[in-house]
Amino acid sequence: MSGHAAIKTVTIDPVDAPFALTLHDVAPDKSISHRAAMFALLSDHPSRIRNFLLGEDTLNTLRIVEQLGATVVRDDGEITVVPPETLREPDDVLDCGNAGTGMRLFCGLLSGIEGSFVLTGDRYLRGRPMNRVVAPLRSVGARIDGRESGNLAPLHIRGGSLKAFVYESPINSAQVKSALILAALRGSGVSRYRELSLSRDHTERMLRGMGADIRTAEDGWIEIVPMAAPLEPLDIAIPADPSSGFFFAVAAAIVPGSEVTIRNVSLNPARIEAYRILEQMGARLEYIEYESRYEPVGDIHIAYAGKLQAVEVSENIAWLIDELPALAIAMAVAEGRSTVRNAAELRVKESDRIASVLQGLNQVGIETEEFPDGYAVIGGSMHAATVDSYGDHRVAMSFSVAGLMCGMEVSDTACVDTSFPNFYSLLGQITKVHL
Repeated sequence: MSGHAAIKTVTIDPVDAPFALTLHDVAPDKSISHRAAMFALLSDHPSRIRNFLLGEDTLNTLRIVEQLGATVVRDDGEITVVPPETLREPDDVLDCGNAGTGMRLFCGLLSGIEGSFVLTGDRYLRGRPMNRVVAPLRSVGARIDGRESGNLAPLHIRGGSLKAFVYESPINSAQVKSALILAALRGSGVSRYRELSLSRDHTERMLRGMGADIRTAEDGWIEIVPMAAPLEPLDIAIPADPSSGFFFAVAAAIVPGSEVTIRNVSLNPARIEAYRILEQMGARLEYIEYESRYEPVGDIHIAYAGKLQAVEVSENIAWLIDELPALAIAMAVAEGRSTVRNAAELRVKESDRIASVLQGLNQVGIETEEFPDGYAVIGGSMHAATVDSYGDHRVAMSFSVAGLMCGMEVSDTACVDTSFPNFYSLLGQITKVHL
């Protein structure tokens, strides 16, 4: 059944001493887990995926992969995806749960496959706009319909042959880009795609690692050659998710005397922009890379280095969009007025993150200013309050971290299971967490 099983409330006690943590078990990367399960369908040999994120969202993607005909073998932390000879038309709807990434990427993947497919999700996902993916896919020949003329799920896809395309995206979105690349792999000829500035590039890196002919030129155009044959299988260990680790990076940066080391994390430049911002604000960070096959992987060390300073954030927004709620907590305790601009994308996440984050900050005593494409946060002193996450896992975790400073009650936290199931057990190593 879609939806979070129950609306939970969590209470966080304020921290009473500096902490030092080495995190070996930050949640595996959600974006890469989604893609690994899906991309395994593009091969004709079994793919080995170690450290797959066992969260609701990614498990839903894995179930959809099975519904499309793959066999999934689970063995002590390793998942093997055995693709079918041909992807089959499922006999039921495909439930993406809360995953916008899952739904938008499956739109691209399924548009080029013969058959009828219905994508749905929980009540939050069914309220999120899908036209940003549906419209460009329709423009290259995909047949997709749904509520509000295809803007809202459930979405119906009548898959079939797609034409080659040249498409310049008006928005910077890894989900839109990935959906178009997946469609282009089954196109009638070479396709070209460009966005205003480079969004996260996991899809290009992983597909190139599987042998796909995808080239990115210096002027930003991505050239995608259709698959002439199935791709090579994946053999991948999913790194820790820098977006998940960032909650603990903020915790170390705001609690005097504290430090955190995040092990085996993706160091993809398009994924650690928020850490760079935290450095600009005055935290001390160190990056140690030791592997680079599909992704650069290594450790990140974060240490408190004094009161944070306000910062202006307006560039590379697509690289840190998921971390902005947690960064808002750092801004709330920083010296001065911080601003975020060019981030209208926040409006169409699991919640309207501009509205939900600012409401929470106001409730804990922080002055803010709202813009159509962002906000300003005037640093100050937070006090305890009850904050509603609006079913948004990143809002829930951000205000849970804020609780380290002042104590906090956060409602509607069952959503955290979708991306970081062990978040509260790790936070419990820093302070008392009442579930």
